[in-house]
This record gives sequence, structure tokens and C-alpha cells, in this order.
Amino acid sequence: MFRSFFPNPRLFFTSALCWIALVMVAWYTIGSNLQGFLSLGPWLGVPVTEANPEPFFSSDKVWLYQYVLATGYLFCIPWYWIGGNRRWYWWSVVGSVTIIEIVYFNVQISAWLNDWYGEFYNLIQTALTTPGTVTLDQFLGEIWTVAYVLIPNITVLVINAFFIAHFLFRWRRAMTFFYQSHWQHLRHIEGASQRIQEDTQRFASIVEGLAVSLVASVMTLIVFLPLLWDLSSNITELPFFGPVNGSLVWVALVSSAFGTVLLAAVGWKLPGLEFENQRVEAAFRKELVYGEDHGERAEPVTMRQLFINMQHNYFRLYRHYLYFNIARYAYLQGSNFVPLIAMGPSIVAGSMTLGLFQQVNNAFGQVEDSFKFLANSWTTIISLISVFKRLRAFEANIPHDAIAANDYDDPIFLRELATPPTSDAIPQLPAQF
Repeated sequence: MFRSFFPNPRLFFTSALCWIALVMVAWYTIGSNLQGFLSLGPWLGVPVTEANPEPFFSSDKVWLYQYVLATGYLFCIPWYWIGGNRRWYWWSVVGSVTIIEIVYFNVQISAWLNDWYGEFYNLIQTALTTPGTVTLDQFLGEIWTVAYVLIPNITVLVINAFFIAHFLFRWRRAMTFFYQSHWQHLRHIEGASQRIQEDTQRFASIVEGLAVSLVASVMTLIVFLPLLWDLSSNITELPFFGPVNGSLVWVALVSSAFGTVLLAAVGWKLPGLEFENQRVEAAFRKELVYGEDHGERAEPVTMRQLFINMQHNYFRLYRHYLYFNIARYAYLQGSNFVPLIAMGPSIVAGSMTLGLFQQVNNAFGQVEDSFKFLANSWTTIISLISVFKRLRAFEANIPHDAIAANDYDDPIFLRELATPPTSDAIPQLPAQF
């Protein structure tokens, strides 16, 4: 699953975590010293003014972005020679770093927007309570300011979505031809064709989605936790507890931990049922495929029993999802009111402005969503566990000494890929398709 695409996966992912830790330590210890003679901020940064006290491209922010970009791509350099599997280097190594870099900048934009919303809603409150004190030019000027940041960001996100689609297809291709090269060991496995055709696509897509979400959650915590801790100083007290330092951080942590434990407890049977569901689906599909070419196969009696097996598992799955969804939706809906309850004493005391309320509410939502990553992603994780178990059992049938060291792609396929296809070379489907 990973070895076919990434160079030496265990070493690659372990070293990535170590590199991130090292880079963060260096930033907080010697980052300011390096800024003096490496930063491009003095030339590229937007000046700080009274009208624009927190520009997105201030001198300090330019140095931060420069540091993240440089350290990210520095990590890629040695992996061109390490690991042996250089075939997918530009996609698996450089591509992964590129996706993570874009996620990081998107989190930075979210943090900047949080400050912008605070100022903007304070402006609205001033305009509504004291008519005539805010001009239309001031109001539209704030909107133009955010447009300058969001329009390029939207462009980058669209390009990134296009890039991720190609990234996933390359990963699927690497897995497909890795398994195809060992087809003689795998063809007898139940649902072998499905595992190569469907499970590889699902695995790459789910892992990429969860990995990006996990990275975004960690980065969001790094950026928003200090912000929420500072904003918590504006919360005079918590209901039932009174004044608490960093109150909203603790509320977000307890709320998300409760939801994660709750959903894990009520959904622990679901991965096994999903795995079993794929088995009965594969048996039903396989008999139908045989029936297309052999008249004695796919008989009504046989198909009826296969369908009954499939129905039994589906109905059992529905029953378990019933109570799981009760817990899931009750928690997700109830968690929306947690920050309102926590801020209740400060709201009724009138110690918060509308802009501050928006800032606190948004920062709390970002932190809580990051903390409850597992709770939000539990149904996706269930599907991933099911697919992983199927592919893991699939790979167990490949002798260890039969795995090629460097390249898992089919050489005939690669030669054909280098030649643009003609209309005659493209297989034509039957008319009924």
C-alpha cells in the first residue's frame, strides 16, 4: 500500500515527524537570529500602518512563510537518493510536501481572517449603534482588504485540488501495478480483482483525505491554541466553575475528548462489519461475473443464497449504525452550543463586543474541531480500517522475497504510456454500454 509509492515508508514518515520537531525547535530558539540575514521580509513585506495593523504579508509573516517553504523542500532533497524507489519521487515526496505546505498557508489565512472578522464586526456594531460614524468607503475598504487575500487563496486551492486528484491517481497506479506484478500469488484470493480495481482507489483517497485533515488539525492547534488562550482572558467566568485561566481551551479539550471517547465506544463493532460486508459483496459480484460467460453459473438458487448473506450483513450493519448515528448527531449538534454556554456569563454581563464574540467563537470552533478530529472522521476511519484489512490480507499472500526492490510498474504499460494513443488503439465498449 505504501511501499509501492513512498521510498522506505517507515523511515520516510518517521524522519518526517522528527524533521518537523527539529524545525519547530529551531524556529523558537534561533529563528529570530536567522531572520536578520536570511529574511526577504524587508523587501517583500507590506508595511504595518494604523489602518492595516496586521497585514497578511507583513515583514515577520514573510519570514515565517519563507522558513516553512525552505525547510519543507530541504527535507525532500536527500530522499532522491534514499529508499531505492525513485520512480515516484516527485509525486510521493515532493508532492506530499507541497500539499502540506498549502494546508499550512490555508491555516494561516484562517488565523488572519479570525482577526479580520473581529475588526469587521466591531465596525458593524459601531455603524449600527452610532449612525454616521462609519463611512461607506471604510466599510467597502474592509471588504476589499479581505478580497485581496481570498482571491489568490481560492486560486491556489483550486490548483491544489487538481494536483491532489493527480497525486491520488499516481498512488493508485503504483499500487495497481505492484499487485499486478504479483498476480500469480494473488489471483486465487476472493475478490482479487475488486481489491486491485476498487480498494486501491478507495485506500489512496481515504488516506490522503484523513492525512490532510490530520495535518490541518495539528497546524490549526499550533496557530489557534495560543490565540484562544489569549482570547480566554476576556471570558470573565465559566458557568458552574467561575474564573479559569485559559478557560475556553479547557472547555474545547473536554468537549472534544468526550465526543471522541463516546463515538469510539459505540462504534467499535463497525469496522469488522464493514470488512465482512465487502466479503459478501465480493462473493455476490464474482458469481454474477461468472454468469456472464457461463450459462451454468449465477443460477437463481445460488444467487438467492448469496443475496441473503449480503442482506443479513447489511441489516446488521444498519442496526449498529442506528445507535452510532444517534450518539454521533446528538454530540455534533450539542457541541455547537458549548461555546455559547461557556461565554454565557460574559455575554449577559455585556463585557464583550460583537467583534470579540465573533473572534472568540471562531477561534473556539477551530480549536474544538481540531481536537475532535477523530470524532468528526470516525465514519471515514471505519471505512479505512475495512479497506486496510482487506489489502493487508491481500498482501500477506505475496512472498517477501518476491517483492521487487526498486520498480513496481509494468514495463509494457510504461512503453505504451510514452506513446500518445490513437483512436484505433483505444478499446471500444460494446454498443449497449
